[in-house]
Amino acid sequence: MTYTGDRPGRPRRLLLERDAELAAVDVLLTDLSGSSTGSAAPGTGGLLTFAGPAGLGKTTLLTEVRRKAVARGCTVLSARGGEQEQGVAFHVVRQLVQPVLAAATEKEHRKILGSWYEIVAPAVGLVAGNSNGSPDPQGVRDGLDWIATRFAVQQAPLVVMVDDAHWADAESLAWLTGFAPRVSELPLLLVVAYRSDELPADAVAFGRLAERHGSRPFDLVPFTPGAVSRVVRDTLGEEADEGFCREAWAVTGGNPFETVELTARVADRGLKPQVVHVPELRELASAVKGGGLIERLERLGTSAVRFAWSAAVLGAEASRSLAASVGGLGDAESADAVTRLREARIFADPAPDAPDDDRLEFFHPLVATAVYRAIPAAFRVAMHGQAAAVVSSAGLGATAAARHLLEVHPESDPWAVRQFREAAREYLRAGAPEAARRCLARALREPPALEERADVLFELGCSALLTEPATTVNHLRAALDEPVLDPALREAIVYRLAQALGHSDRMAEAAETVAEAARGATNARTRLRMQAEQFMWNAFRADEQDSPARSRKLARLAEHLNSRGTAERYILGLRAWDAMVRGEPAATALHYAEEALGEGLKWTDEQWGFEVPVLVALTFMYCDQPGRAEELFNRGIAECETKGWRGAHLSFGYTLLGYIRYRRGCLDEAESLVRGGLRIADRVGHQVPAQYFAIGILIEILLSRGRTQDAQELATMYSYGDVVPSAVVYPDSQTVYSELLLALGMHREAEHQLARVGLRLEPRGMRNPAWCPWQLHLAQALKADDPERALEYASEGVRRARRFGTQSAIGQALRAMASVARGAERVTLLAEAVEHLERSPSGYDLACALVDHGSALRQVGLPQDAAEQLHRGLEGAVQCGADALAARAREELDAAGLWPVQLRAVATDSLTAQERTVAEWAARGWSNARIAEALGAQDPVVTRMLSDIYRKVGSDHEGLTRLIGRQDGARPTPGD
Repeated sequence: MTYTGDRPGRPRRLLLERDAELAAVDVLLTDLSGSSTGSAAPGTGGLLTFAGPAGLGKTTLLTEVRRKAVARGCTVLSARGGEQEQGVAFHVVRQLVQPVLAAATEKEHRKILGSWYEIVAPAVGLVAGNSNGSPDPQGVRDGLDWIATRFAVQQAPLVVMVDDAHWADAESLAWLTGFAPRVSELPLLLVVAYRSDELPADAVAFGRLAERHGSRPFDLVPFTPGAVSRVVRDTLGEEADEGFCREAWAVTGGNPFETVELTARVADRGLKPQVVHVPELRELASAVKGGGLIERLERLGTSAVRFAWSAAVLGAEASRSLAASVGGLGDAESADAVTRLREARIFADPAPDAPDDDRLEFFHPLVATAVYRAIPAAFRVAMHGQAAAVVSSAGLGATAAARHLLEVHPESDPWAVRQFREAAREYLRAGAPEAARRCLARALREPPALEERADVLFELGCSALLTEPATTVNHLRAALDEPVLDPALREAIVYRLAQALGHSDRMAEAAETVAEAARGATNARTRLRMQAEQFMWNAFRADEQDSPARSRKLARLAEHLNSRGTAERYILGLRAWDAMVRGEPAATALHYAEEALGEGLKWTDEQWGFEVPVLVALTFMYCDQPGRAEELFNRGIAECETKGWRGAHLSFGYTLLGYIRYRRGCLDEAESLVRGGLRIADRVGHQVPAQYFAIGILIEILLSRGRTQDAQELATMYSYGDVVPSAVVYPDSQTVYSELLLALGMHREAEHQLARVGLRLEPRGMRNPAWCPWQLHLAQALKADDPERALEYASEGVRRARRFGTQSAIGQALRAMASVARGAERVTLLAEAVEHLERSPSGYDLACALVDHGSALRQVGLPQDAAEQLHRGLEGAVQCGADALAARAREELDAAGLWPVQLRAVATDSLTAQERTVAEWAARGWSNARIAEALGAQDPVVTRMLSDIYRKVGSDHEGLTRLIGRQDGARPTPGD
């Protein structure tokens, strides 16, 4: 139920002692609508908040805001929180949006909501096709942001008002809190009123909205004696004497609502406003609120009392017909009750322009609260039970019924359990898992029938997976202990339980859970799936005791798979990843990655998870086919966005896509993507895996760009390096931190950290320097104090890189070895590093090797040869966005007495016509000499052209055949 003591169409009430508030309204409306009439320029939005205890006139102020906004030609949308509706997800949002959608068809709804339709339609009260998907809460909030932004632009200037925000549901409040800071960028004025002393404990951020927006809320204060005297004389006549007016102020405390109500009661009684009638005034004051108001209600008769109680229980759903059904009253009785309640100023009169329906409103929220709390407890519970049946029969849906059933005592009612479960499904579809959890927890207490209990426990566990994974574990373990359990349900429970344990940083328990299920499985498909899950969770464990044994078992299983179902392909994907991490030949890893892909692996399959598809895509990146990895990530990100998964999944997507771009040498774009991923990760939580991934990758990018101080500040901000994650993170966080220490000149500290990395990874068989080059960095840390050991570590890194076999891994390792070598050997190693990196897609690493090689050539007295390499290195550094490397190349050229030549402008990754022709020849197996002959060019020209091709298409020579025909698609841009 809504409450309107003041509404459009009713006589305006004089606003006293609110000059500052009204002046602020006028200023903001002027900014919003433009200073000159007919101005085409969009106005400036803003935020205005009114706070204060009940009865101080917040609603009256909002009514005046509406009147002023309409007079200026603004579009106005409004909503109000409800004391009885605080647990109804998106109750406030729906009030704002539904007037826009009310008269539209589904086709028009889809046009209004655009690509966000499937994600936000359930949240705003629409049915989104037959989708059973569950968007995450952040995805829904992002969709609501888009809708509000679009509507603000289309309907500008727009005023959005939310009254009684302290009673807003948590989901609407979370959206409002996140969206409010953006209103200054839009032609939208957001006006919010709330009781600051009644804000929920979890609404601290909302309470600080005004401060975050650069202003302060208007804290309303009671009337002064002068203002109360003005109200009394306006209502009762100018002859009201001063003593009477002062007593009116004393008994009301200057509360505007109580003052107006008291003067109305005095007028109804026919008392003269004189001091002699002060005793009667005090008596009437006690009837305005609390017990006095209830006595006034009881004097109206039993039917009126029951009807008022029914309306209070129904809340926002209250209508004459529904209240009559709840109270057991006939048409004549209910009509009479409505009349008497309106005359007694318990119900508000309908607005003159109100639609012809039987909606009911209390005169003021204080009245509604007093009436509801006056209902005897046992009777109130019974009325909620009756209301649940009434609203269900009226077709208001399971969520409406569940709101009332939550107030009813458990009675082992199967119908109640069904309503709770259906309401939970609706809330999950709307992106409100906490509301779903409340319904399912209550369904469990009903309790459900024995054969239904496991299902309820499973649904309850799933609803809390994102918000309370530890609680989920308890529910799912209880579900597994149920005596009646369908095999398919058991498999689903085990899968979710392992997920919950993994998300709770309990990888070992996750692995053991699925291992136990695999041992006890009687179905071959179930056993295989559980084995796949076991391999995956063990792969993510940083404390796995016998990784080599797991790798051997995984290799044997993958070798003997004779079909390609989902479980088989996940095992093949894990085998591909394991082969890559262990440093087996890249061809082996690529073989299994291709087998795993088949027709594609979905990121948003809720029955399997997105971890293995991500690992498969990254296998291509590490195996010198980042273009293929990008293609898979673009698809996966699009899947997540379409389904409304805009939390950790999308954070990983943007972050790791940025990592791929970084390894291709596109540092500026990589930084933008990773920062977008980190922003999303920050919204997900603190010290979550998504944060570790994003911070580590961003530090590597910043170091590559020469921004060591920025990298250090980032590490300090997130306490990066203080704690080693319990899960496997890539790039390895301890190794990245060591890179930062090296950049800061802290070689001894870096040596200590990298030695610990070796002790951690070596026993696990994780020996691929392309995945974790800890030995190469340790060589850097040791070269000043122990050059022999440094060379040993670098040599071993080269040996392992050659075993893995990718051009980029070999080139990076040779460059690292060259940094600890001397004289002619250093020049030779760098020349070989350049040769390998020219055949890789790693643009930044090639630029580094070229500059190093040019510097080494200059130092041994070969300035002309140095110039060629330094010019190429400078060009590559500029194209990559590696500012520090470019500066170093210019310094080397200057030291050699050379001037940089005009750099080639390469603005895109698209192949030129000549490059495409050369790429096609190379893909057919033509040698460089044959291509040079066909072009009439020298071999070095062809080598350089092929190097550009490998970088642009994102592949080495082996992957060129597949990628050459693919047109580059648009890449996503990280969300705010």
